[in-house]
Amino acid sequence: MLRVAVVGSGPSGVYTAQALLEQSRVPDVRVHVLDRLPTPYGLVRYGVAPDHEKIKSLQSSLRAVLEDDRITFVGHVGVGGAGELSPARLKELYHAVVYCVGAAADRPLAVPGEGLPGSYSATEFVSWYSAHPDAAAGGFALRARSAVVVGVGNVAVDVARILARGAAELRGTDVPRAALDALGASRVREVHVVGRRGPSQARFTTKELRELGALPGARIAVDRAELALDPAYAVAAAPLPAVVRRNLDVLRGWAADPPPTAPDRERRIRLRFFLRPVEVLERDGRVAGVRFARTAPDGAGGVRDTGAYEDIEAQLVLRAVGYRGTPLPGLPFDPVSGTVPHLAGRVVRDGAASPGEYVAGWIKRGPTGVIGSNRSCAKETVASLVEDAPLLIGREVPADPLGALRDQGLRPVEWDGWLSIERAESALGRSLGRGPVKIPDWPGLLDAARDGSR
Repeated sequence: MLRVAVVGSGPSGVYTAQALLEQSRVPDVRVHVLDRLPTPYGLVRYGVAPDHEKIKSLQSSLRAVLEDDRITFVGHVGVGGAGELSPARLKELYHAVVYCVGAAADRPLAVPGEGLPGSYSATEFVSWYSAHPDAAAGGFALRARSAVVVGVGNVAVDVARILARGAAELRGTDVPRAALDALGASRVREVHVVGRRGPSQARFTTKELRELGALPGARIAVDRAELALDPAYAVAAAPLPAVVRRNLDVLRGWAADPPPTAPDRERRIRLRFFLRPVEVLERDGRVAGVRFARTAPDGAGGVRDTGAYEDIEAQLVLRAVGYRGTPLPGLPFDPVSGTVPHLAGRVVRDGAASPGEYVAGWIKRGPTGVIGSNRSCAKETVASLVEDAPLLIGREVPADPLGALRDQGLRPVEWDGWLSIERAESALGRSLGRGPVKIPDWPGLLDAARDGSR
């Protein structure tokens, strides 16, 4: 029997487990899917916006994999941190270990004032309204009248949309009670979504973009002069990727005829381009706005500074300029790419593949692609693991790795514990007159999980 640990229960981890079960060269495989959290699904649970029900429904397909008898979910077991399992110890417990730990860190703006109160990463904001148990409990300066979101990808559009939505529209989602109350009391009426390059280089999908225009009580504003700076925008017949062409068509429509809204409920979302942040401005010790350098196309696919500047007033700043992998103690790490060095998924130590250690997902290839991209990535890694299996399976490992974990003082949350958390979240929602509502804190999650193991 080949015993494999998969570290991470998000899409890349679950797809890796699925690929291990679907391969035929090693017929007898048992997979333990480990996660630091007592809950599965990774970014599908804690990163997908609560109003994106179709994407969140992916949990159903991930669930079907994790419920296979050959797979064991092992939550509340961290790897690499203080008091957690080390990669060396994992190698002693399993024939092979696949790390699917994602890219948890956000990229900074690296400008003066970025650390002022009122300035946050989009990751922090998303974790808060997604009820991640590590999230800060603050209200994210929602008494602000104006917010700046730096970035023009899907995450930037997500946080702008949540800021512009009313609490009544989010009541039917699993947003935790405190976040829903804070968003309901929000005074934010203007959201600026700002990118340093042009609209043809924005990274959002057309679906996400159109959702902004469909928000009740929100008006989209675009600057026609900024749009016209982009050579691709000016030439409607230019040969462009389909998503770029569709995005530009949406922006052209908004420039010609902005979506209407009721004036008494209006929240305005301004899409801005060719502005590079150079400083977060301060007043009375807090964020007061952002200073941007005006940029323009450089003729080579990039932008250049023009020497002009513009200040945008804001009391809340959210940066959404990308993710980055972080080192996992005990594993090699490339600080330039933010990934673990590998050969077709095999972890590379000192220039050679390390037997029994593998990576998949963002920690393998960087934070690129969509959720579905993890399937082919996982399959490549599993192909390498299966090729190595004859050498790996001969090594003696414990017949009961979970027993060894408990002997080490860890208290894993297994699938029954997760099901108990689900029941507790459904009960919490019923008590509030809502559907399931996420439990947002570690004590609440662990208490609910223990109820399922009694």
